[in-house]
Amino acid sequence: MNVPRIVGWTVAALLAGSVTFLAATVRVIEPQPETVSAPAVEDAPAPALIVPVAGVDASKLRSSWGEARGGGDRVHQGLDIMAPAGTPVIAAADGTVEKLYLSKGGGGITLYQRAGRWMLYYAHLAGYAPGIAEGQPVRAGQTLAYVGDTGNAGAGNHHLHFGVARMAPGEGWWQGAPVDPYPLLAGKPSAR
Repeated sequence: MNVPRIVGWTVAALLAGSVTFLAATVRVIEPQPETVSAPAVEDAPAPALIVPVAGVDASKLRSSWGEARGGGDRVHQGLDIMAPAGTPVIAAADGTVEKLYLSKGGGGITLYQRAGRWMLYYAHLAGYAPGIAEGQPVRAGQTLAYVGDTGNAGAGNHHLHFGVARMAPGEGWWQGAPVDPYPLLAGKPSAR
């Protein structure tokens, strides 16, 4: 509700013989229109995640967040989950397949999955599971793809690069603020 606010008073008194003069000044600030802002990106609670590679126990994961990559200024912004070639990559949470993307360098065959205000990124895939398509709803544990070594993983270095990004309203699949996935997965059960 927009109600004027009184922010200050000024009182002056003048005594002149037997006449008393009293003056009061009230300053009023007119109300401003109410604005509703979108919740801050930090307000989006992290989704409940499961380990996104079938048969991998969370106790086997090792954080590599922030480690140098590629000999330059690039740092690792994800979690590498080692597994044999062809191991099923599963949805870490309920959501929707946002983008199937072939990155010529970096991630190789990739899949982006939206889970509420979060984007989950699966990279270095050998290929997608049959029937996987953009816009498709998926459930946690559903097979999305298979572990591979595409992109800059290096031949024979089979693993899933798993990334998590917190998304602001209106951001696209390629945007968002990267978040370390390791604490979100550590201690979680694996899907068999």
